[in-house]
Amino acid sequence: MGSMTLGSLALIAVTIVGTSFLSGIFGMAGGMILLGVLLLFFDVVAGMVLFSTIQLAANAWRAVLWWRFVRWSIFWLYVVGAFLAFLAMRAIAFVPDKAMVYLALGTIPFLVEVLPASARPNIEWRGVPFICGVLTTLVQLVAGVGGQFLDIFFQRSMLDRKTTVATKAVTQTFAHLLRLIYFGSLAGALDVVPLWAHAPAIGLAIIGTSLAPYVLERLTDVGFRQWTRWIILAISVVYLARGAWLLYQP
Repeated sequence: MGSMTLGSLALIAVTIVGTSFLSGIFGMAGGMILLGVLLLFFDVVAGMVLFSTIQLAANAWRAVLWWRFVRWSIFWLYVVGAFLAFLAMRAIAFVPDKAMVYLALGTIPFLVEVLPASARPNIEWRGVPFICGVLTTLVQLVAGVGGQFLDIFFQRSMLDRKTTVATKAVTQTFAHLLRLIYFGSLAGALDVVPLWAHAPAIGLAIIGTSLAPYVLERLTDVGFRQWTRWIILAISVVYLARGAWLLYQP
């Protein structure tokens, strides 16, 4: 990071604040943007390590802000499934390339869109949080971001926007911790991203997250779901184009 220009560092800083703010409102979407920007400056392993640190801080702080709304029965089953998926992936030690990450980021939301509403599982159903933990963790480790995939399991639930954001925050905090351990253990976290870079990134993530409740309080549940959908689809189109461009580069 020492060779980066001030302009590049400023862009990363603004992106961290802005995407943490966005995720703080919608419970996702910000991570898609942040990872895409980080991969412009870092390789996959370094980008995933720094991204995981930032998202871990943002989600943990969001969990603190909305702690009283967390549905803990969902969280603990999710943790069991996520940890089993992590162990399986760590045994393989798979690292995707940049084109795969961008294409996965862009494709998953559209796959969610074409999935019939009747086929979408409900996170409140018995056993579904465990399945959600397994599948979302696999997506997290391959595509880097699993928030939009996680949302499949919440769309049919009767949870309000605050409970949705709070429960997603604690599950994603655990997911980001697993991804940090996964990619950090493959390359050595301090080797790919220096320790000094993590502290300001965490601080910026907390600032962005702290601003979000002022907007979330003013959103309706209907508006919350509509804005989430359109923001994610718009980002997905950009990432599909970026992934295709990288894939066909000589």
